[in-house]
Amino acid sequence: MKILVVDDEQDVQALFEQRFRREIKNGEFNFVFAFSGEEALSYLNSHQHEAVLILSDINMPGMSGLQLLEEIKHKHYKPPPVVMIITAYGDAENFNTAKKLGADDFLTKPVDFIVLKEKLKTIN
Repeated sequence: MKILVVDDEQDVQALFEQRFRREIKNGEFNFVFAFSGEEALSYLNSHQHEAVLILSDINMPGMSGLQLLEEIKHKHYKPPPVVMIITAYGDAENFNTAKKLGADDFLTKPVDFIVLKEKLKTIN
C-alpha cells in the first residue's frame, strides 16, 4: 500500500521509516513524504491514484492539512484516497472540522504507532 505522509517536520520521515522498517522491507507499505500541503498536491497531481492513504498534519505553513483535506476530498481525486489527519491538538474544533471535510480518521501526536499499524491493517 502506498502511503503519502504530509508534515512540515522533516524528522517525520526518519521516524516513520524506523517504526515501519519491517513492513517496508516486506513490501507491505511504501511511504512517500511531502513536507507541505502544496508539495502533497503536486505529488498527487503527478501520481494520480497512486496513494491509497494520506496521513496529514493539520498545522503547516502555507496550505494547512485541513485545506489539503478539502482539496483532496472535494475538488480532486475520484474516488478520493483515505485521509487520516494527525495533529498535536486533539481539540473538538479541529476534530469536527476534519470530519466535516471528509477525514476518514483523526490521530493525535505523538503518534501511537501500535494503534496506527492496527488501523492500517483495516485499509486496502
